[in-house]
Amino acid sequence: MSDLPTLQIIAIITGLAGTSVLAGILAGLLGVGGGIVLVPVLFWLLSATDFPPELSMHMAVATSLATIIFTSISSARAHNKRGSVDTALLRLWAPGIALGALTGGLAAKYIDADGLKLVFGSIAVLVAINMALPKTLVISDHMPRNRAVNAAISYGTGVFSALMGIGGGTLSVPLLSAFSVEIRRAVGTASAFGFLIAVPAAAGFIYSGLGVEGRPPLSLGYVNLLGAVIILPFTVGFAPVGAKLAHTLETKWIKRAFALFLGITAVRMLMSALG
Repeated sequence: MSDLPTLQIIAIITGLAGTSVLAGILAGLLGVGGGIVLVPVLFWLLSATDFPPELSMHMAVATSLATIIFTSISSARAHNKRGSVDTALLRLWAPGIALGALTGGLAAKYIDADGLKLVFGSIAVLVAINMALPKTLVISDHMPRNRAVNAAISYGTGVFSALMGIGGGTLSVPLLSAFSVEIRRAVGTASAFGFLIAVPAAAGFIYSGLGVEGRPPLSLGYVNLLGAVIILPFTVGFAPVGAKLAHTLETKWIKRAFALFLGITAVRMLMSALG
């Protein structure tokens, strides 16, 4: 990174700041985690430079996870003040979520860039389809009563969230909604899941990236600290703007537009992995 021309470095920082603003607004407006926006854009920004292609996806995912640690705390506290964090559900899913996230972070050591692209692209396509549907899929009118089933679902959510570099909302809100959890409780509880995902997953990516050649300066494992510092003020600062807009705008069409953007991005990432 230090060998890049000054204009390219400025372009990356500017693009990162602009993406962070968009991620913060969408997080507040649609209830999706900023990582679902940050990861693909970070990846494309790095890919547009001479940055080592085998590191781009790992750095994008890990840096996104590092920012989620802090944004999820702010979000969870706000939701908890409004009584929308279901503590019983949080206790039920917390062990599986955290263990799955740690597994995903450590597994990154053995998954190449194309593997991470396939994971992100495949699941992002499903998320885009879910967002575009007029009605939420409902599997049951209650949460699974079997603890083993809950453990399996929460573990899988943690693993795939870690490998995608996203917080709790993108995967767990549709899952909880499918089990008829009221949407405000689902979003509020998922905000707390974000912290449980981000901490062990980021730790796993830090360990997995230690000693890897070609990482940019100020990197801790696969986490770039400078990138995280640039992202955080914008995502945290603009999330309330998105939340305010959610009460004044018709979000149905915004959600469908974002689903289109996410779908195109996911397909491009899949083509990049398979091409």
